[in-house]
Parts: sequence; structure tokens; C-alpha cells
Amino acid sequence: MYDELDRILILPSQKDCEAKIDDLLRKKTPSAGFAGFDDPDARQVLKILGKVASEGDAAVAYWTEKYDNVKLAPEDFLVSAEAMADAHRRLNDKLLESIRRAVSNVRKYQTEIFAASNRKCSGATGIKYTPLKRVGVCVPGAAAPLASSVIMTAVPAQVAGVEEIVVVSPPRHKGGIDPVILGVCCELGIDEVYRIGGAQAVAALAFGTPSITNVEKIVGPGSKWVQTAKKMVSQDYVAIDSIAGPSEVLIVANDVANPAWIAADMLSQAEHASDSTAVVVTDSQKLAENIIAELKSQVVQLSRAEDAKKSLLTLGAVVVRQNMAQAIDFANEFAAEHLQIQCGPKSGDIADKITDAGAIFIGDYCPVAVGDYWAGPSHTLPTEMRAKFSSALTSNDFVKSISIIEYDRGSLASAAEDIIRLAEVEGLDAHAKSVRIRQVD
Repeated sequence: MYDELDRILILPSQKDCEAKIDDLLRKKTPSAGFAGFDDPDARQVLKILGKVASEGDAAVAYWTEKYDNVKLAPEDFLVSAEAMADAHRRLNDKLLESIRRAVSNVRKYQTEIFAASNRKCSGATGIKYTPLKRVGVCVPGAAAPLASSVIMTAVPAQVAGVEEIVVVSPPRHKGGIDPVILGVCCELGIDEVYRIGGAQAVAALAFGTPSITNVEKIVGPGSKWVQTAKKMVSQDYVAIDSIAGPSEVLIVANDVANPAWIAADMLSQAEHASDSTAVVVTDSQKLAENIIAELKSQVVQLSRAEDAKKSLLTLGAVVVRQNMAQAIDFANEFAAEHLQIQCGPKSGDIADKITDAGAIFIGDYCPVAVGDYWAGPSHTLPTEMRAKFSSALTSNDFVKSISIIEYDRGSLASAAEDIIRLAEVEGLDAHAKSVRIRQVD
């Protein structure tokens, strides 16, 4: 039954090899898997946004009942402090220890890379960084409640100095939010958590309602409904991090890599959903064939075997290129969310040649799970080739900069002639006069 997976092997000797690679890259074009603005789903998102903007809490409650099958009054949106504390108390001691160590790793990394700590200026000019005041975090809560997403989004915001962090998550756990998500929020000191999700939650965060104050930026992963809503409200109403999802991994490997480990890494992405991407590129046909054999062997052991197989057949591939240089070119064109390099001692050198990726995982002992939960960089990453122009979420995404210019009398006098000349060539006489008038004793 799983011999169908032979179809995802792409060899240089195949007549349609380049066509298959082009098709694979075409499927990665930004917005693939998300509703386009002319799509019926996109029009529905736009309708939801409009209703929430005009009707507020009533619309949020209506769409929550319609899509989540949970009837809530506006006063039920906010999770109570008692429920938060109870969820925290119920966390397993070992789990809580792991959560705290993960938070510590993320906080350390995000503090070390925080650019706003550098406020140096050159003479009369400088820059001032100020944190955003209020940020909204979207946390998925469907088949796989992602408590780790709270850590990976909220902790960078806290490092930046954001005072108010709001979490929204759909009421998919017995009409509420998964208790581990609530426990993590409580551990981080986040006390504003709403049991709403989907486009209606994005709308509430962007526009505000009588029960929910609007935010300045919305971050975090989510379904195509969430991401399309984020896209629609961005710029005019609120800032966003990026359009992220579905999950994807590209593994660059050579003949010293372990095919069983690579197959396991592919399946760790394929099990997310049928629209997840798991691809390997290698210069070794023998390794590629062994990976296919391992996939057939391992996929049958999964509880979601059919879903994983469907994902691999739709958006999976094991691509063989003629040499590693071609494999690296393919990786840069693919611009993966997660890029693993499993090439033994050569892994670091190959990583230096990668220009486009959301996050790079170097070496045989660095699966994506290390970044998802532990290492420190946020797992909120650009997908679908957006790594060509977007970056991972960091503490630097939660501050805005203000340019500082401070000239005294002597500084202005030394520049006055040039400023006046530039103003006059543009025909802006009043600009020139505003400088000239200050040169008269």
C-alpha cells in the first residue's frame, strides 16, 4: 500500500525531472494553501471582519458559535484568573520544569539579539527605540494545541518591553482553551486570555470591541482563516509578523547522513496536516532510495499514517541533484521555513552558503523539534518562499524606532548653505527661509 511513496523520488535520469522540480517549487509560491482575495473563503473572511468591525462582541459570539460550536456571551470571552491559576496548578511538575527551562532559553537568546539595547548615535543624530504597548498573540488550539507558541511569541515581546500581551485561542477543549496553554500563559504572567479564535479573533484584536481592546500588532501561527484575516487587517489597522503556514521542512543531506533519521524528520512535518511540506535534496541516489525505504517502514507505525502518506504524496519529495552545489542552489530557491543540513563534517560549510531560509538546523543531532520547543529562536517562521524577504519573529519585532536629530546653532550654520540650496532647487522657499532666518544675528 505504501509503495506509492516511490512516486516522490525525483532522479536526474528521469525525463521529467526538471518539470517535477518546477512543479514542486510552483506549489511553494507564496499564498499557496491560503485563500486569495477573490476566493470564496477570502470573501467570507472579509465578511467576518466587516461584521466584527460594525457589530463588535455580538459578531464575535455569532462566528464563534458558527465555527467552533461553542455558545459564549461577551462576558465569557475572557478566561478568569481562577481558571488560569487552576490550570497552572494542574501542570505536571516535570512538565513545568521543562516549560521553565524552555522559557529561560528563549529569554536568554532573545535578550542577546535585542538590537534596541544599542542606542549609539553619531553626533547630532541617533535613534530611539520604544516597545509596542499592546500586542495580540494567536495560539492554535485545534488538533494540536500549541502551548509552545505562547512561549515563542510572548517571551520575545516581554524581552522587548511590551506591557500588555493578549492571547486568543479557539475554544476547542470542552468549550474552553487547552489547560496547558492556560498554564503556560499563567507561568508567563499573561492574564488577558480570550477563548476566541479564527478570523473573528483577528478582527477583535485589530478593531477592538466593547470587551476586547484593540492591539498594535498581531503575531502567531494559525489556519488559513487566521492568516488571511491577518493579511487583510495589516497596515491599515494593525501590524502583523508575517503570513505563516502550513509547516514545511527541507533537508539537505549527503551520503554520510542517516536515512532513518531523515525519514523520521520528514514524517515529523508530514504528520502536522495534509498541506505540510517535507522535502529532501541530496547528491546521493543511494541515500535517496534508502530514505524512501525508511519512509515506507516508519509511516505504518504512525497513528496518523494515512494523513502522513497523503501529505508526502501531495507536497513531499526526495530530490537527487548531480552535485552538492546544485543541491544548495535548490535549497536557496526553495527558501524553506525549516532547513536541516545533515552532511556530517561539511554541514557548517554548507550552512554558510545558504542565503534563504527561516531557520537553519545544522548537523545530524539537530531536528526541527529542537527549535520548536527549546533552543531559543522563535519557531514563528516565514513559509512558502517568504524567507526570501522575511525573517523569524524576534524581540526586535516588538519595538519601533524613532529618528533623533539634535542640531545646535553651530551645527545648523555649518549646513545652512547646503540645506537652503537643496530646498530652493525643489521650489520650497519656505523650507529654505526656515533655515535662513536662523542665520540672521
